[in-house]
Amino acid sequence: MSGINFPEVKDRDPQAEIDMELLKNTIEYIRPAVQADGGDIKLASVEDGVVNIEMLGACQGCPLSIATLKSGIERIIKDKVPGVAEVIAS
Repeated sequence: MSGINFPEVKDRDPQAEIDMELLKNTIEYIRPAVQADGGDIKLASVEDGVVNIEMLGACQGCPLSIATLKSGIERIIKDKVPGVAEVIAS
């Protein structure tokens, strides 16, 4: 997945429409790290800049899953995908 071309942060329009292919590729980029700890993530929905991620496997019920979501997954997705305002878990 190292062939993904991520736009530079400084060149972003915060109101940009989310590129779904880039979002899906970014989730695939993140998944191996989550899977290494026995969990998984799946894109549930996208609406008005809010990306809803389903936490699966060991992530379900894990007290650290919210920290992983906000400080890891959300940070990476917001950094790599223009138009993403927030990432939440269903």
